[in-house]
Amino acid sequence: MIEPQPDLVPRCRAGDEAAWRELVALYTRKVFGVAYRFVGKVDDAEDLTQEIFVKVYQSLDRYRPGEGHFTTWLMTLARNHAIDDYRKRRQERTRRTDDPAVLETFPSGADSPLRAVEKQDRIRLVHRGLRSLPPDLREPLVLCDLKGMPYDEIASILDLPLGTVKSRINRGRLELAKRLLASRPEMTRR
Repeated sequence: MIEPQPDLVPRCRAGDEAAWRELVALYTRKVFGVAYRFVGKVDDAEDLTQEIFVKVYQSLDRYRPGEGHFTTWLMTLARNHAIDDYRKRRQERTRRTDDPAVLETFPSGADSPLRAVEKQDRIRLVHRGLRSLPPDLREPLVLCDLKGMPYDEIASILDLPLGTVKSRINRGRLELAKRLLASRPEMTRR
């Protein structure tokens, strides 16, 4: 453990700039290491290191040599300040993501060009699958799932009993699903 010369801390307390520069030079790497572990970015760690040394300078009068080593006191202060900074940053991120005005600046999933292409691809795939179904399964399925018609109206239009319409829609969905999965094996891995 690195300990400063016995007169270094009292000289810093007395306002000796050379002593302060020596103390900062002695501990910068250790304090930077603590800061970097909390923020993960060099620029942010450098800023946090400066904040920690400001805090150390402001708190020098609280250090009591009889209560422990200066290095222990300094590193505890650095760790506590880094924890406080981490909590503050986390609260700020949470506050920003809770703000509706900020959320509007993020693109929604629907705005993504890749998602738009994927959606168009799925639509083409479903239409191709529908065209491949026999007409007795395709017609009730299209009327129900694409047109949104109720079963009884479909039964009236196709001149079929209600039970037959329900059965054909169910069979049509199952057959369509089989055909879609057969034509796009990668869909089964999603």
